[in-house]
Amino acid sequence: MELMNFVLNLVVPPAGMIILAFAWPSLAFLTACDWVLHTIYSEKMEGKVVIITGASSGIGEQIAYQYAKRRANLVLVARREERLRSIRDKARSMGARNVSIMAADVVKEEECKRFIDDTISQYGQLDHLVNNTGFGHSFLFEEAGDTSGFAHMMDINFWGSVYPTFFALPHLRRRNGRVVVNASVEGWLPMPRMSLYSAAKAAVINFYETLRVEVGDAVGITIATPGWIESELTRGRFMTEEGEVQLKEEPREVHVTPFPVAYTEECARIIVSGACRGQRYVRFPMWYNVFFLYKVFAPEVLEWTYRLLFLSHFGKKQPPLTKIMDISGGKKLLVYPTSVVQQHQQQQSLSPRHQKSERSPA
Repeated sequence: MELMNFVLNLVVPPAGMIILAFAWPSLAFLTACDWVLHTIYSEKMEGKVVIITGASSGIGEQIAYQYAKRRANLVLVARREERLRSIRDKARSMGARNVSIMAADVVKEEECKRFIDDTISQYGQLDHLVNNTGFGHSFLFEEAGDTSGFAHMMDINFWGSVYPTFFALPHLRRRNGRVVVNASVEGWLPMPRMSLYSAAKAAVINFYETLRVEVGDAVGITIATPGWIESELTRGRFMTEEGEVQLKEEPREVHVTPFPVAYTEECARIIVSGACRGQRYVRFPMWYNVFFLYKVFAPEVLEWTYRLLFLSHFGKKQPPLTKIMDISGGKKLLVYPTSVVQQHQQQQSLSPRHQKSERSPA
């Protein structure tokens, strides 16, 4: 066995590089043809059935509106049923043929089976399944008080996509349908303070890449890896090191990334458009791709850069990112969309503490 591995170590790498070198022109031509085909062709969604999990806010909500514009039948799934009602009404006004809402927790296997079965009972088919649930955190791994929240993080970000896919796959096969999964750029980008979230999203990417090989052309799979997008996390909703859900008041208190926060609506539009064109991957914003090259060819540079931006090596001194984000409201607009800053200002003006300060002069 050791002799065989020794021979393979000598033969396979150079042979593989030689084959790749000669095959590269053909691969480039086929890739170009595939790109042209996907650019011209776009699946017509009118009358088709789409399930969207995590549809009560953020990217999931905007994905619902994008499918609504294409006149699809929507099934919106989330735990917050009251929030889904307003989204249902707006989706109908934007062109959706029918919109159903189903309260369910995607980390519970039986509830995933229920909303898949209910969808088939109501519509008789399933064409697209959009797995969008996700929940992040903003603490170093060593800062975690205990491990109580670790499993919950994996449940939401991994099993929350796997369970619906498992029950939906037979129905998607019959319609030559598609699975769309929001995997996040953190699935391959080593983002400090998000180790558990990144690990879960990496598992999601590997799961669906393997599933794509298994199902072949029977079911399409689109893996979306958006960067830092306007969402509840950028508004300060995430898991603390104690395993509790927390809502910060200021955008700068979320010490996660120095990169600009992109608009959710544009991200959702690109994801749905890419899924309808049959794209295997959807990346937004595109400039994140350069970091993938560094990850493959110069991982040390990427690690040094992230340590500089996110971490402090000088005791309790604030890391550079905290200083960068602790700036005036005008400069916040360089990083956060106007809507994020305005929403935080509105939330602060409605908070009991702020109301008290307004009444005090009287």
